[in-house]
Amino acid sequence: MDVTLLKSELTYKYVRSSGSGGQHVNKVSSKSELYFDLENSSVFNDEEKQKLFEFFNNRLTKDGVLILACDESRSQFRNKALVTQRFIELIEEGLKEKKIRIPTRIPRGVKKKRLKNKRIHADKKANRKPPTLE
Repeated sequence: MDVTLLKSELTYKYVRSSGSGGQHVNKVSSKSELYFDLENSSVFNDEEKQKLFEFFNNRLTKDGVLILACDESRSQFRNKALVTQRFIELIEEGLKEKKIRIPTRIPRGVKKKRLKNKRIHADKKANRKPPTLE
């Protein structure tokens, strides 16, 4: 994956942040929104695109555009850097190969230990009962 080519396909939009902040927040567009058109991207092949479509299934628009936003900082530049970093991490996570789990047998010692503890617990409970007089 070529990060510089990927970054060239990103589109940014800056809007006003929500929430409190006084007069400053009403005149400065510090919230950064990142737009990435996954459907028309030339960075990924069809197999990678399919994998990313499955990974981002709830985050994509109907047109196949991923939108991420960041308004953590008061700085527009910092928010742009944060949202770009988050985007790259998400892409790497989406392309990561999932490990195939190989089922293994439960070791004999583990089974014995579990049954021994079960027996001890059962005896402890049984000893709490009052003795029966015959």
